[in-house]
Amino acid sequence: MKYTEGYWLRSERAHELYATYTYSMEPIAGGMRLLVPTRVCENRSQTVDCPALTVDFVVVGHNAVSVRSTHHAAYDAHVAAFELNRTEEPFSIEEDDAEYRLTTGDVTVHVTKGEFTYWFEADGRRITGCGWRNLAHMQWDRGTSTVRPGKDYLAETGDPYMVQELTLEPGESVYGLGERFGAFAKNGQSLDTWNEDGGTASDVAYKCVPFYASNRGYGIFVNSTDDVSFEVGSEKVSAVEMSVAGESIEYVFFWGPDLHDVLDEYTAMTGRPALPPAWSFGLWLSTSFTTDYDEKITTKLMDGMAERHIPLSVFHYDTCWQSEFHWCDFKWDPEVTSDPAGMLSRAHDRGLHTCVWINPYIAQSSYLFEEGVSNGYLLMRSDGKGVWQSDHWQAGMGIVDFTNPDAWTWFQSKLKVLLDQGVDSLKTDFGERIPLDVTYHDGSDPASMHNYYSYLYNKCVFELLERERGHGDAVLFARSATAGGQQFPVHWGGDCMASYPSMAETLRGGLSLSMCGFGFWSHDISGFEATATPDLYKRWAQFGLLSSHSRLHGSGSYRVPWVFDEESVDVVRDFAQLKCRLMPYVFDMAVHAHETGVPVMRPMVLEFQDDPACRYLDMQYMLGDSLLVAPVFSADGSASYYLPEGTWTDWFTGETREGGRWYEGTYDYLHLPLYVRPNALVAVGSHDDRPDYDYADGLTLRWYAPDPDVPATCRIVDETGSVLATATATMTEGKASLELSRPLPGVTLEVMSSAAKEA
Repeated sequence: MKYTEGYWLRSERAHELYATYTYSMEPIAGGMRLLVPTRVCENRSQTVDCPALTVDFVVVGHNAVSVRSTHHAAYDAHVAAFELNRTEEPFSIEEDDAEYRLTTGDVTVHVTKGEFTYWFEADGRRITGCGWRNLAHMQWDRGTSTVRPGKDYLAETGDPYMVQELTLEPGESVYGLGERFGAFAKNGQSLDTWNEDGGTASDVAYKCVPFYASNRGYGIFVNSTDDVSFEVGSEKVSAVEMSVAGESIEYVFFWGPDLHDVLDEYTAMTGRPALPPAWSFGLWLSTSFTTDYDEKITTKLMDGMAERHIPLSVFHYDTCWQSEFHWCDFKWDPEVTSDPAGMLSRAHDRGLHTCVWINPYIAQSSYLFEEGVSNGYLLMRSDGKGVWQSDHWQAGMGIVDFTNPDAWTWFQSKLKVLLDQGVDSLKTDFGERIPLDVTYHDGSDPASMHNYYSYLYNKCVFELLERERGHGDAVLFARSATAGGQQFPVHWGGDCMASYPSMAETLRGGLSLSMCGFGFWSHDISGFEATATPDLYKRWAQFGLLSSHSRLHGSGSYRVPWVFDEESVDVVRDFAQLKCRLMPYVFDMAVHAHETGVPVMRPMVLEFQDDPACRYLDMQYMLGDSLLVAPVFSADGSASYYLPEGTWTDWFTGETREGGRWYEGTYDYLHLPLYVRPNALVAVGSHDDRPDYDYADGLTLRWYAPDPDVPATCRIVDETGSVLATATATMTEGKASLELSRPLPGVTLEVMSSAAKEA
């Protein structure tokens, strides 16, 4: 939200109160509080009729400092609040003639005396800070104040906002803010954290997260569930501006300096991603949206995959498993099956897991609607005229109120019936179309609940799955999210088009989301809307099967490969088998994401923070820490990609290329740029027919482009996520050796280097 017109002029609609003068400091629990008037106050008389802000600096975690700036402290908008894990850490406060200093861990906050400014110091350098006119209380469309009788007596009737700006240094880039489909580096963009169902082709997003990370090694989390407006070098090119409605704004500064550490600390506060079950990393096949899918049809689809030796892990029943006009009543359409438990059991007999589509909207024709109305389980109209209803999506639908504990339990009880029938996973679609003209059971402000609704919705469903299926076997396929939603994986990218530009925007969205601590992410292979050409289908299948999670899904047509062409069958089979063989490596990366918040799919800048060429790369990524993937985004098969410094090995050919430069090539449908990082030790499994198996059985550890002076290590995990051993490969006089932290029979070392092989 822009408040100025150019650098000097403010908008005529904005009345500003800038934090101007550091008046005093007092210690408080965990830190210090500054009283900051909005003009210079050098004597007592100047304090009269002078608005002031209080600015609290509080240590809330390792190298993490909260900054809360407040105008009117008793203002209560009944806003929803994130569930945060704050920790106490040692700190000290110092003072001299020029400034106050708060130090914790590797971070020092400097606050100047006199003219109010502050900045964060770490590694002996200034990281970011708040300078002249960078903190303000704004009144938008303020009315006229008067001392005469009337409604405006001593009033300030504008809408209150708090505005905080933090400086950007030359060469600094900003990433994150949720699943964003525009340029990966957010500099120059105006973005609001307001979830909407808008597809993947604009600045509207399903998953808005008020967190960004900087290539300078820090992160900023604005602690507000409301719409946070970010101007990322777009109002002032030298600052990120953050504004929220109300009388207070709080953000948390996280210091790395490695971006891995930033995500570690951020997810320690907002929640770690749960570890999805190993079976969920295999290929998911959907019935698609509006296609026919009675059991005869779905059996034919399953048979087709088996006959073509394509490893399939999950079969998903999308929207129309329920009768039309009844979404959602969680009852199987009789035209789909009259024996849901038997049908699901027959899928299980094939070794498949199952998933069904749900959402939190209850159509008027659903038998659940009257239950929800009579028991107060649905959102109410703000004008007091009953339950809020809409015809947008389902006729007369209402929306479940997850702030009501009884509604929470009621919703779970309906889903438990599906789990008892044999459903393994739930696709939690929607959760973005949440209105403002409603009242909530707990009195929460509707604007602050708009995004937070997605958190409660997915938490409710995930909690049920964990309770019924057990920890480690619960997985969603969720579309909407906000901060903290990473705890309930997996998330997918929403309604993309069948086109190369949409494939690229989908990847940008996933990379941006991953910079917010979302460890697991998927997308609709070949695009949701329209039907892809065989060419696009094959290229997207390569990309999809080298993603954290992989799903064939679409709108009005089946997405099985043989309806495109026979070569599509080969591509899906080969890359599905490749992913199965890679599962010992991929699942270790999944365990790492669960432990630290560092995602499985990683932007190049996350792994190569100091490489200037990686700052803007959004058409390639790292799958874990060792595999570089550059999807092909062109019908002629051409691709350009960047390899960082070192000797990189082509996964398919074994050829090596020196990094620190760009390459171009043309690829057939069974290949794409897939390179292994120098000196990487990659665990490769012996099974290519399923993702969940005994990973240690016949395990091969491939050592790529070994550095004779630097040992290579990796972890060996099992299909439950337990770490079985740590492996260390070393080179002595050209001869490689392997050491395991505990004996594991059958684990072998293969050195992927011609010189080492000869030795």
